[in-house]
Parts: sequence; structure tokens; C-alpha cells
Amino acid sequence: MALSSRAKQPYFGLKGKWLTFWITLACATDMTLFGYDQGVFSGVVISKDYLDTHNLNGPENTSTLSIITSIYTIGCFLGAITAFYIGEIIGRKRTVLVGTGIMTIGAILQTSSFSVPHMIVARIVTGIGNGINTSTAPVWQTETSKVHNRGKLVMLEMGLNIFGFSLSNWINYGMSFVGGSVGWRFPLALQLVFCFILFSTIPWLPESPRWLLAHGQETEASMILADLEDKPIDDPYVVAEREEIIYGIEYERQNAIHWGDLLRGRTKGGTKTIRRLVLGAGTQAMQQFGGINIMSYYLPTVLIESVKLDDSMARLIAACASVAYLFASLVAAPLVEKLGRRIMMMVSTAIQLFCFLLVTVLLRFAEKPDYLHQVEVAEASVVWFIIYYMGFGLGMLGIPWLYPTEINSLPMRTKGAAAATMTNWITNFVVVEITPIGIQRLGWKFYIIWVITNALFLPIIWLFYPETANRTLEDLDAFYRDNPPLVLHRDRDSTSVRRPERFIQAQGRDIEEAAQNLHRRGSVLEHDAEKSLSD
Repeated sequence: MALSSRAKQPYFGLKGKWLTFWITLACATDMTLFGYDQGVFSGVVISKDYLDTHNLNGPENTSTLSIITSIYTIGCFLGAITAFYIGEIIGRKRTVLVGTGIMTIGAILQTSSFSVPHMIVARIVTGIGNGINTSTAPVWQTETSKVHNRGKLVMLEMGLNIFGFSLSNWINYGMSFVGGSVGWRFPLALQLVFCFILFSTIPWLPESPRWLLAHGQETEASMILADLEDKPIDDPYVVAEREEIIYGIEYERQNAIHWGDLLRGRTKGGTKTIRRLVLGAGTQAMQQFGGINIMSYYLPTVLIESVKLDDSMARLIAACASVAYLFASLVAAPLVEKLGRRIMMMVSTAIQLFCFLLVTVLLRFAEKPDYLHQVEVAEASVVWFIIYYMGFGLGMLGIPWLYPTEINSLPMRTKGAAAATMTNWITNFVVVEITPIGIQRLGWKFYIIWVITNALFLPIIWLFYPETANRTLEDLDAFYRDNPPLVLHRDRDSTSVRRPERFIQAQGRDIEEAAQNLHRRGSVLEHDAEKSLSD
């Protein structure tokens, strides 16, 4: 009887931490699928049966292989544009379900491919679904999380993204011993397992209360806020939180800039919409031009072409590197609120810079004619590829997915996240498209590009990026209403990891005011009840 009653309650009676856990599980499954998708094709493109089936053998087909791999990111770009338009209309939950349905079709098409056009269509379809989901899931997670664990949860999801990536690398390595058609079709088919989990969990979970309030559904939003906090719906904290969100929505609507004005450069004072949009999208551009997808899509190819390893050893090292990558990404989750977004992005970028510098030097000597230790220096470079993964996992992996969902205001959050994701995928396309050709034509000089880009990103982060750790989403709206400086490295409220005192005091006043309002409302109701009894 108790079980039957529980099943009839919203979200099976789950509240507070358990409700947040299940939302996190759904979002984490989505990001695990994203990671699996990123890694699985690195093993496919070096599988003999795949190359034979699609007539892609030989160096003359390098450009075609590059297009098939990179066209997935164009699909992701189109998916992000789709999320841009539908995310605010149908909500966070339904958008993820739409993306998952499209990914399911794409996975089936990839698994059944027998020709280059077939695989190109399959990669685009899968990419569209993934682009929709990766634009939306971090927003849904952010808008349903408490301020003290928002960063941890999104970073944990990105850690599970790398679990998916690592899983695909180990499956690729294991299936390389099987060979034949199954050796590459089975890893592609496994995407469907993640899609099944998403279809099983998302439908019964709550919508973002912030999205509901923005669309006039105040009663449902209030109930969800109360359930997420595990407090009564009339609790002063819940009431104050709801009123603060509503105030932020109304202020943004009064000061918002229409997209037509944005594109024409017509701006006005208020909530710094363009600045916030550029900062969010900038994190994704820095992530991609930091060089990560040279490794994610092509590490076995890099090890075969640049380091001269055999196929089996390249796959094994790629799989082992993915474990180190996973370890670093999980370490990052508890640190993101303690150290803050700025420090972790700078430390991560500095490690990337150092690793690419050493890889460039070592491969220079490995390719130098008549150098006596060519093999040794080439093998030494492998260590720095692995350390690069770890450095990236510590900061630039997760923060570019978290930051746009925090820095943009509520009415712009879906659009801002979609714009950031579009930036990710279009820059991702550039990197994935040029990497095989760059390695083939430039050799060790190709890696100089990534030394330069990482060196440029360090001062950009230090000078222009405000800290978002330990702030509520409404704190950040208030921060931009106060017209902060553009170059902010000397502004303590902009760079401090601790929550600024003015935001703590403002929230305290809001809770106290909500409690007084509830007390007055209760007194009025009590007085009316006594009056009706006396009558």
C-alpha cells in the first residue's frame, strides 16, 4: 500500500538530495553518451574492415576520412542551433528527449553503414541529437542545483563524460582482437544502451523551476523548488528564492536586447547581455583551440603517424591515457568550488601549454634525420600526451560547459548555452578537419600552433573572466546590473572565490522579508477566521 501511494506521488516521492541525484544521473548519462561518441570513432577509423567496407584505404583518402570524422561536429553545430530555437519553447526535459530520439536514429544508421554517403548522413544525424542534448543538459542541471554543489555536479557529469570516452577506448581495444565487421559495428551500436537509460529516466523527472517561472507556471515551479529543497512550499527560503528568480526574469525582460539588435550591434545598458554571451562562448572556443580533440578523435592516429607505434600498441596507450584522463576529471569535481573557475582554467591551460611545448621539441628531434635517439625521444613524447589529458581534465574539460550556464541571465541561459555549444562544435570541426592533414603535411611543426593558442588564452582568462563559484545565479544577475569593469583582475568581488558579502546580506534580507510577509498573511487569515466565527 505504501509503495502504491509512493508511486502516485510526483517523482515517486523523491525530494531534496535524492531528487537532485536522479536529475544528475539523467544529465550524467547524457554526458557519458557524449564522451562515448567522442572516443568511439578513433578506433573505427583505423579498423581494417571499416576502411575496406567504405573503400577508404591509402593516404589519398585522408581528406575523405577527415570529412567523415569531422562532419559529426557540423551535425552537433546544427543541433545546437536547433536547441537555440526550441529550448525556451518546449523546456529543458522535452528538448533532451528530442535530442535522444535523434541520437537513437543516428546510432542505428552508423551501425548499419556500408558506404561513405551512408556514414556521412549517420554522423550528421547523430551529431544533431548530441548538439541538442549538450546544449540543454548542463542548463537543466544548473537550474535545478543548489549553489554549493552546482559546480561539483556539472564537473562530475564531465567526469562521467570521460568515463564514456575511456569506455569507448577500452571497447575499441578489446574489439580490435575480434576484427571483422563486428569489431567496429558493435562499439557503435552500444550508443543505444545510453539512449535507453535516458528514455527510462527523463520523463518522470521535474522540469526546471526557473524555466517554468519564466513561462508563467508559478504553481508548478513553486512545488518543484520546494521539493528540490525538501521544504514546505510556504517556507521563507522557498518563497524568497521564487521571488528572487521572478525579479531577475522581469528585470531581464525590461532590459533585454533582441537578437536582431545583437547582430546589428545595437546595445543598451542593463544586464550586459553581449559581454556575458561572449564570455560563455569564449570558454568553449578556448577549450577547442587548446588542442583537446587532436587527442580525443585521433590519439591512436597521432601515435601511429607521429610516434611510429603499431596499431595494437597505439590503441592500448590511448585506452590507458583515457584512464588518467578520467582520474583527473574526477579529481576536478570537488575542487571546482574550493579553487574557483578562474584558477582551475588557468592551471589547466598552463599545463596544456607546457605539454605541447615539450611534445613539439621531442617530435622535432624524433623527425631529425640521422639523430641517434629518434625512437627514444618519440616514445618520451607519449608521456606528455598523457599529462596533457590530465591537465585538460582538471579544468578546461568541464568548466566551459558549466560557465555559460552560470554567466548568462535566465532568459538568455538556453540561448547562451546554445551559442556556447555552437562555438564548441564549429571550432571542434576546424580542429578535427585539419588534424590528419596537418600531421601528414607539417609533422612536428603542427604542434607549434597549439603552443601559441594556449599561451594566448592565459592572459585572456586572468583579465576578463569573473569568478562564478559560490554565487547563486541571481547573484550573477545582480553583479552585472551594477556595471562591473571589463578588465576585472583587480576587482575583488569579480575574482574572489568566496561569495561576496553584499550578496549574502541581500539574500538574508530577502528571506527575512519573506518570513515577515508570511507572518502578516497568517495574521490576516487568523483575524478573518475569528471575525467570521463571531458573525
